[in-house]
Amino acid sequence: MALVFVVVIGALTVAVVLVVASLAVLREAARMDREPPTRAFDAGEALAWVVQHIPDEAAGSLTVDDVERIIDLQLEYFRRKGVSRNGKDTKPAGTVVVGGSETIEYIIGRAADDGAVYTPDQVHAVIETQLTYLRSIGVVGDRVDEGIDEGIDDAIDADSDEGDEPDRPNS
Repeated sequence: MALVFVVVIGALTVAVVLVVASLAVLREAARMDREPPTRAFDAGEALAWVVQHIPDEAAGSLTVDDVERIIDLQLEYFRRKGVSRNGKDTKPAGTVVVGGSETIEYIIGRAADDGAVYTPDQVHAVIETQLTYLRSIGVVGDRVDEGIDEGIDDAIDADSDEGDEPDRPNS
């Protein structure tokens, strides 16, 4: 009789533990549905990925230290634009567009301040590879080329309605 009592108590204990564990897992899953975890950026992992995937023409003229310096300056630029956060406030107010000539000019200028000289092609290769990495881990969104083109077309249409048609760049 004592053995049956021990087995029943043991089974009830196991059942209670399983119910409590199941409730904890379900509660955490529901929380993650409401608040997806923020993506984490690992600088060492990013550097290794960029060095491995950078186009050959840039890889031949840059050292790993050069790539790291360009990435660091790109991240500095992100912080200045308000898109790099410490995890407390994960979303900037509104859409922030980074990339293009403004980013390249910033990096070249800052690098020159430190005595390093890079060409626009070298910087572009690193930042495009870095942005590909950031997209792949989900910390930045996709390109917004369509929205930008539509905005330009809307502005051109508005100017056209007023008389003179502006010069359109060849696409």
